[in-house]
Amino acid sequence: MSAIVVTAPGGPDSLSLQSVPLPQLQPGEALIRVTAAGVNGPDLAQRRGDYPPPPGASPLLGLEVSGEIVVAAGGWAVGDKVVALCNGGGYAEYVAVPSGQILPAPVGWSLADAAAVPECWFTITQTLVLRAGLEPGMSVLITGAAGGIGGAAIQIASLMGADPIAIVSSAEKAAYARSLGARAVIRHDSEDVLARTLELTGGRGADRIIDMLGGPATARHIDAAARFGHILLLSTLGQRQADLPLNKIMAKQLTLSGSTLRPQSAATKAAIANRLREQFWPALPGLTRPKTRTFPLAEAAQAHRAMEERSHFGKIVLAAG
Repeated sequence: MSAIVVTAPGGPDSLSLQSVPLPQLQPGEALIRVTAAGVNGPDLAQRRGDYPPPPGASPLLGLEVSGEIVVAAGGWAVGDKVVALCNGGGYAEYVAVPSGQILPAPVGWSLADAAAVPECWFTITQTLVLRAGLEPGMSVLITGAAGGIGGAAIQIASLMGADPIAIVSSAEKAAYARSLGARAVIRHDSEDVLARTLELTGGRGADRIIDMLGGPATARHIDAAARFGHILLLSTLGQRQADLPLNKIMAKQLTLSGSTLRPQSAATKAAIANRLREQFWPALPGLTRPKTRTFPLAEAAQAHRAMEERSHFGKIVLAAG
């Protein structure tokens, strides 16, 4: 089959379309003929050599796909149209996926749009819903709100009756965040994020905060958090080090948690998939689709360059079939 291979850690030019063997199926795995594969931040980090795959995972890039079952497992049937959270290997014509990490393709969605869902929706369900215990009425401050993770956080918070507040850097991104369901938007390029957060929450601060930045932003989020708040550190796109006011964490009785999805066990990922299927999947047909931009699989390097542009928002997918 054809697949994208990282020839050496580095920039987008290290991505090469090559012929590789078909995946060898392990017990409980299904084989999916890939229609489209989502491009995500961890893919860029792995390409650079900063995020090596865990033991036993495919060395190929690609953590989410849409497509068709060609070898069935776990109750799936040949021909089923599905989306899946992959353990790597999605940038290819075929990928092997544990059956518990597969979900039916959303009704009424194109498979290209559907490929943009699994990685981000699994991540937010694992962290904001299951770990941080999001409840109706809570305020959720979301950095990077026009990206894949941020967009999923807006929509899941809205579905749960919470109050999503988006942080973005442009008018275009602000409009996109509102289209996904953000109740309010803060422009960090022209507004005081802390002051606006307190204003929008009646002075109490945000109950839950999605932190994609790290560094000084995390210290700011401690000030912006409500008492008993939970800050979820999901990436360090800003800085990996931070000088944090521990006294404020104690005084406010805050929780600061970090998480990565890829190293989680198959059982944990299956449990997240079950929660998605039961709680959120029925609502997908009525939701605004994520803004997607599609590149052919052979143009993975161009797709990575596009994702690294500051103007990028929404999701990028690779069309494999």
